[in-house]
Amino acid sequence: MPFSTYRPDLMGSAVLAGPSRIEAGSMQELLLTYTCGAFGIDDTGSLKIGLRFATDMGEVQFSDPRAPGYTTAEASNGVPLQLGWEFKRNIRPWSRSLYVGVAGDYLSPGDTIAIRFGDRRQGSPGIRMQTYCENAFEFRVFVDAIATYDYVALPDSPKVAIMPGPPVHWQAVLPTRVRVGEPFRLGLKGEDKWRNPADLTGRAFRIRPNPAFSGLPATVGADAGGRAVVVDGLRLNSPGEQFLEIEASATGEVFRSNPVRSDADGDLVHAWGDTHGQSNETLGTNDIREYFTFGRDLAFLDVIGHQGNDFQISDEFWAELNETTRAFDRRGRFVCIPGYEWSANTAVGGDRNVHFLAEGERIVRSSHAQVESLATATDDAFTANELFSRLDPDRCVVAAHVGGRYADIIQAHDPALETAIEVHSAWGTFEWLLEDALRQGCRVGIVANSDDHKGRPGASYPGASFFGAMGGLTCFLVRELSRPAVFDAMRSRRHYATTGTRMFLDLSAEFPDPVRVFDQDPASGARSSGVASRVVMGAIVETASDSVRFLADLSGTAPIERIDLFDGLDCIETIRPWALDGPSRRLRVVYEGAASRGRSRAVRWDGRIGVDGNRIARAAILNNWNLDYGIRDQRPDGLSWTAVTTGNQGAIELWLEHPGQGQIRVDTPFCSAELDLTGWDGGERRVDAGGLGRGLRLLALPETMATATVRFERQIATPPGTERRLHLRVRQVDGHCAWTSPVYIIRS
Repeated sequence: MPFSTYRPDLMGSAVLAGPSRIEAGSMQELLLTYTCGAFGIDDTGSLKIGLRFATDMGEVQFSDPRAPGYTTAEASNGVPLQLGWEFKRNIRPWSRSLYVGVAGDYLSPGDTIAIRFGDRRQGSPGIRMQTYCENAFEFRVFVDAIATYDYVALPDSPKVAIMPGPPVHWQAVLPTRVRVGEPFRLGLKGEDKWRNPADLTGRAFRIRPNPAFSGLPATVGADAGGRAVVVDGLRLNSPGEQFLEIEASATGEVFRSNPVRSDADGDLVHAWGDTHGQSNETLGTNDIREYFTFGRDLAFLDVIGHQGNDFQISDEFWAELNETTRAFDRRGRFVCIPGYEWSANTAVGGDRNVHFLAEGERIVRSSHAQVESLATATDDAFTANELFSRLDPDRCVVAAHVGGRYADIIQAHDPALETAIEVHSAWGTFEWLLEDALRQGCRVGIVANSDDHKGRPGASYPGASFFGAMGGLTCFLVRELSRPAVFDAMRSRRHYATTGTRMFLDLSAEFPDPVRVFDQDPASGARSSGVASRVVMGAIVETASDSVRFLADLSGTAPIERIDLFDGLDCIETIRPWALDGPSRRLRVVYEGAASRGRSRAVRWDGRIGVDGNRIARAAILNNWNLDYGIRDQRPDGLSWTAVTTGNQGAIELWLEHPGQGQIRVDTPFCSAELDLTGWDGGERRVDAGGLGRGLRLLALPETMATATVRFERQIATPPGTERRLHLRVRQVDGHCAWTSPVYIIRS
């Protein structure tokens, strides 16, 4: 929505010289030429070249002609021009903008301004294009021809297509839990270095034999232009856990699928979802149909939702969104959920994700801030409590979300509507929101989503932007793949969250006598829905028994580092499925946390590690999705690194030449740590650095780790008058995490 709509046809034109298709993340020089329209541009008038909020195109700079991003502008009549790069100084979604101001003179109709992004004439390598794909990456040109600072958008701005690079990462995706004999699919894809699904034209895959699978072909190939290969109709004919190994024929590289469990008579199967992201009709990338198609065909999701900012959703787009979810939703194949993000300021409740059971519902916005028509403004709800009063718990569910704004669950919570909190997304990890909920006595489930803005729901990576984490996934435990079954799982909190991996998790509680079960939180006035002797994650029960048998069964996509068993806020046990037999060569330095709850939560880790009395044989970095960051200046006696966290964690892993020798020192802008490795038992050492869980952890790990499947049970007392809130946090050795929804056990 521009500042002004006055006569855009008289404001001139703009063209872009160069290729029409550009590889994501490549270095380029782009020449944008603006030609003045009927008014010219007056003295102190200006242009703004707007880029979308989500873009991670390289930083524009004007001071170093030999460095990346060097940008110049020249007027054809020699008028001096002022340049400025504004990170957030334009109306969303065109937040990023280059300011080009006319100073000391004017331009006439037909005069031109030549803008070179990544001007290579003096040695700059160019400017890096954004790292994710977009069919029409637009340089939106705004013109202030009359020097009123009231900008008009050109009716047609230059666009280029951002395409994927060659594949360097391979993925094989299976469901995590199926019923014996029921069909399922295998998804195969290759991703470029920035994790975009790559063009697989002419590529073939060999699937190594596994007799447990029926319908498994020996080889499969990609269609021309295909970015994924899907093999339908696979079956497992006996109970158990399986995986597949696939070889990329061109390179010989072998990669492995996530584990899949099959049950002979299982009541519940697993459906993987990402119910939170945006398309370019609001603040995201690519249009709504491309958004859903990516989730279904390239991220291999079972469940998807769309959560545009409500104050950007016009009535027309709300109708289109509902039509599109109806068209994409297919029972047994793909569940597509209509909804929106109620995007209020934190002061009045903060972000909430609203998911509807059916199309045709009224959208209750937090405001009409960027919706021109006020025809439905009387429906607005300015506070979270007012929103809850307008929604019907029989027709929708709500999740508390942390994005730019964060939900204040202490200020507002409705136990009948708000069934979940979002603990992880591309914005970071937010265990503090779960802690807020548990302190308040809220009985909620745990979800993770992407809040994707880059057109990659279900496979959302931060690229080179200020986002600090890979987007999350939610696994819904459902009786069938349908929208009513998914909503039943949402209302019953029957789901778990991951940081993007497809880990298998099964958590249950067994009682010596039948217990009363509540599908809805009894704090909302809900009555018991029946009795049972065994319940799964998310259940709320009332028992008279003195104890509960708690059972956990999990299989990671990598070896398990640790499992934390919580009762509410208290960690009652940490399980490590490995042991150190003596000093280890493998040392992990974990950096984690956030600066604050709000938009400025990012923590930039510019760290150094020094080793004395030993030597670094090898080093690696975990959870580093931004290729601009990573390990730098590595030597046998130390290294430096750059990384970012936003509540999540990353790590530097060192393999030293000699176990149990020497000293290590870690220095960061926020804290430092020293450790004498001689005589150290490898146990975790933590240094707090303030902020929100910000700090360092140092620990030793076995040189090789293989245990990815863990099963355990515990007998846990339930004293009269107490409530147990039992849940797990699981950390894999590759840095990925998962959280289960709690089982809430009320002892009468």
